Amino acid sequence: MSLPQLILSIPLFLILMLGIGFILNMILKTTWLPLVLYLILVVILWFYYGTFKGGDLLVLVGGGLSGAFLSGWTIKTLRSKGYRMF
Repeated sequence: MSLPQLILSIPLFLILMLGIGFILNMILKTTWLPLVLYLILVVILWFYYGTFKGGDLLVLVGGGLSGAFLSGWTIKTLRSKGYRMF
């Protein structure tokens, strides 16, 4: 993976997982389910493909896992501030 691909992939995965996690949290009324589902997906990919290279792991953990965590944290914060729809 080249450096420009790595630089673009990390924020794209972060935004992608933040959006998907936020939508799942609103639909299913859960907080940390997207994070758990993302971890399960990464483990399945780990067993299927064997090992990840440095850039792949950085994108999956740095971008995707951060986005999944931020979606749960955002929903939790909105609920604590009184937004009932979340």
